[in-house]
Amino acid sequence: MTIIGKLIIIGGAVDKGSFTETDIDKNSASNLNFFETGILKRIISESKHKENSRIEVVTTASNIPKEIGPEYVKAFSYLDAKNIDVLYIEKREEAADEAVLTRLKAADVVIFTGGDQLRLTSILGGTPFHDILLDKYHNEEFIYAGTSAGAAAASNNMIYQGSSSEALLKGEVKITSGLGLIDGVVIDTHFVRRGRIGRLFQTVVSNPRVLGIGLGEDTGLLITNNNAMEAIGSGLVILVDGRDIKDTNLTQVELGQPISINNLVVHVMSMNDTYDIRTHKMQIHT
Repeated sequence: MTIIGKLIIIGGAVDKGSFTETDIDKNSASNLNFFETGILKRIISESKHKENSRIEVVTTASNIPKEIGPEYVKAFSYLDAKNIDVLYIEKREEAADEAVLTRLKAADVVIFTGGDQLRLTSILGGTPFHDILLDKYHNEEFIYAGTSAGAAAASNNMIYQGSSSEALLKGEVKITSGLGLIDGVVIDTHFVRRGRIGRLFQTVVSNPRVLGIGLGEDTGLLITNNNAMEAIGSGLVILVDGRDIKDTNLTQVELGQPISINNLVVHVMSMNDTYDIRTHKMQIHT
């Protein structure tokens, strides 16, 4: 099945610029150098109408939506985006509101902010908003962008809980259903700074068919046709491939006991590296 839309998933802590600084324009070269080649700029360049694309920021996952929404508007406006607004959806009934759905239908880009991915899926999952989102992603020149919680919720399988320090104890990592834009992967965010690699190890060993994707801060993946991935942003993407696992004690140990894994494959991607989910081939950009 050919998917026309694009998926941009971001590990969190996206550098949107220091808008609280009074000398932002004077020092834009140092404060906003990220904008020149960064993720938000890439979202605009990949969108259907570039700077004229209709961009909607969805703050559902955040517990400070009225604060974070305007920050994204400022960031995109600084990049000359001319048609951006914030969709505040805080209750399930609001995800069926005709005015909200009309705005979603008109959007070229929807970006989901960080926060709590379980809040995002519990409010939007199975609603008319969710149905239209999936239809647009499959059938239109449309971008789903998500940072942190918005990225974690993009796949069919979603990590919503699990201590980094105890992630390789059986049962520590909790998984539920995400928004279902991409299958065959599980996505974790704030990956490098919060040391979450163990969460992906346990997730992948429990179903080695699933590719684990760990996104560092200010780092993301551009995914086209649900298989071709390109690393974007300033940090690292960690891929965990369990297809060649030779052995594990996962089913033998009790809950709370350490897990052993033999022959787990890990890839590290940085800016412009590519990976094909179908062939499991990585290409390092030189």
